[in-house]
Amino acid sequence: MLKRPGPEQTALEMVTLDQLVPADHLLRKIERVIDFSFIHDLTAPLYCPDNGRPPLDPTLMFKALFIGYLFGVRSERQLVREIEVNVAYRWFLRLKLTETVFDASTLSQNRRRRYDDTSVPQAIFDRIVEQAIRHGLVDGTVLYTDSTHLKANANKNRFDHAVVAKSRADYWEALDGAIEDDRAAHGKNPLKAKPRQPMEKQTKVSRTDPDAGYMVREGKPEGFFYLDHRTVDGRLGIITDTHATPANVHDSIVYLGRLDRQVERFGFQVGAVGLDAGYATAGIARGLEERAILGVTGYRNPTPPKPGMMRKSVFRYEAEHEGYRCPEGQLLAYATTDRTGYRHYKSDPSICRDCPLLASCTSNANAQRTITRHVWQDERERADAHRLTAWGKAIYKRRKETVERSFADAKQLHGHRYARFRSVTRVACQCLIAAAAQNIKKIALALAPKPNLCPA
Repeated sequence: MLKRPGPEQTALEMVTLDQLVPADHLLRKIERVIDFSFIHDLTAPLYCPDNGRPPLDPTLMFKALFIGYLFGVRSERQLVREIEVNVAYRWFLRLKLTETVFDASTLSQNRRRRYDDTSVPQAIFDRIVEQAIRHGLVDGTVLYTDSTHLKANANKNRFDHAVVAKSRADYWEALDGAIEDDRAAHGKNPLKAKPRQPMEKQTKVSRTDPDAGYMVREGKPEGFFYLDHRTVDGRLGIITDTHATPANVHDSIVYLGRLDRQVERFGFQVGAVGLDAGYATAGIARGLEERAILGVTGYRNPTPPKPGMMRKSVFRYEAEHEGYRCPEGQLLAYATTDRTGYRHYKSDPSICRDCPLLASCTSNANAQRTITRHVWQDERERADAHRLTAWGKAIYKRRKETVERSFADAKQLHGHRYARFRSVTRVACQCLIAAAAQNIKKIALALAPKPNLCPA
């Protein structure tokens, strides 16, 4: 017999909060293996020990932020509403069923007044990585690095034009020394002392978020973005480093510095790294060789010549003669080494004028062809050769299973497509907390007991 349901919402039941959370809930797995007690000691110096109103417990606050990133809740106001009604979230935060949840403005005010730099988020991220290392989930032998873009919280149509200096490469000092040594080896006088200044170019600067970079890349959306430069460990895909920059900073600029930070912070004995073609530069190849690290990078297409003109690849480099041999047999001899680290090899115009290939070789008014070669080109070619070995192919294949998978999960599951805040500092904090949340989830799932699928 069909009956109408009664008003059961007001019925009294004797239950505990622990009973209402499923045994296999993700937050139970996290609580079982992750130690969050370090957050209290880490943040204690930021609070007055004996005066003022009682603050929101910092451990509770960061655990609440982890919930938002773990379950893709982008809005902090929405996060507070979810905590109010979700018993698993209350259980994880140690809040009673009838206890009042903090206001969303508490999170924003703490961010403005107390956590206004990346020091605390960076320290929390590092401590989570250390826990993964202690559990044997990270070894640091093979690291994979890539970057992904986050849409800035800014209108792409509201901007001003300004001349902005490009970012400084972290291997400039080593390059200056290599240029001096190379010129001396060729009997050239040292270049006049001149401070190396970053190249300047005119670009669009957002009126809403001036820190965001205007990105114009082939195959990428155009507008104001940030880049999350992320490194993951090859064993389980645990994130070992994340670093936010404006989107107009090239991937290779900050790479070596971030690699050194991981080695110093976690004591990694890095044997090899897997990188995409954006990192295939002479500076990175040289830096990896100096660190005794084998680099495997993707293939980078050379800049194509003008239509009808010969490619540089048809000229054969002859190290024993210190020059390039052209298709007609002429040797382009060494001329000089410039401030950017490129050697110039030039042809003899008297020979070139009678050459049948002149029209397709050069459009120079003096009938002279110039070929450039970086002072670290040998290192670059050795790094490129790694990609063709069996072990290099295996390492490069793992990129899509590690760092690319990490970005895919971040965007699809953890709301990492957009910058939630403005300014590079706050976006860096977002990247650190998001990466820490992903690591927490990976650690918990890796250490959770596996179900027995075989019958007894």
